[in-house]
Amino acid sequence: MTPTSAPSPGLFIAFEGGDGAGKSTQTALLTTFLTQTGRTVVRTREPGGTPIGEKLRSLVLDHGQGEIDAKTEALIFAAARAAHATQVIAPAVARGEVVISDRYADSSIAYQGAGRGLGIDTIVQLNDWATSGLWPDLTVLLDVTPAAGRSRRTEGDAQEDRLESEPDAFHATIRAAFLERAAAHPNHYLVLPAGDAIPELAQAIEQRVTALLAQNSAQNAGTATGDAGRA
Repeated sequence: MTPTSAPSPGLFIAFEGGDGAGKSTQTALLTTFLTQTGRTVVRTREPGGTPIGEKLRSLVLDHGQGEIDAKTEALIFAAARAAHATQVIAPAVARGEVVISDRYADSSIAYQGAGRGLGIDTIVQLNDWATSGLWPDLTVLLDVTPAAGRSRRTEGDAQEDRLESEPDAFHATIRAAFLERAAAHPNHYLVLPAGDAIPELAQAIEQRVTALLAQNSAQNAGTATGDAGRA
């Protein structure tokens, strides 16, 4: 299924990439940039974003929860995402706001579909159902190698969560799945090397998002004009 979304007054942007890619840094910078231009921004994360989502986050990411098989893991993520899409993302976009999410369905497609071997199509269908077909207008993929990601994650006293601590071979599979997804739908992705300088990455993201906002405004203006002409 192609990640498309109908024209709307708001915008939904997801940031994806392996653990340690720098998504949190770039979501914060983009939030600041858009806020300074007068946009109302909802910055959120997955799993999480809602009270139930945050509880599910701890269940699936924290160590010491007992065995979590692949199907259970995928369903926990999908449940958290269903609440997130319904309660937070869709209403904000409908209000004309910009939603910036640190991870979304592509993470499940990569981690559970490819990494856990459940199948890409299976996880796409599960998440399409869970979110009522809500996909990002743009996905920013920060591409990081497994070695670089682990080096960033373990810097200082930082501890890896349950998924981060998987071996590098697992993270290599994740990386390949992200890149394959982006290559299949190039109009909906911005792929950037996570190792580039933070300001350079931020500038590239800002340029793409600014262009997308202008495009959406033009589309919505055209729709409004067409509706007026038919009245």
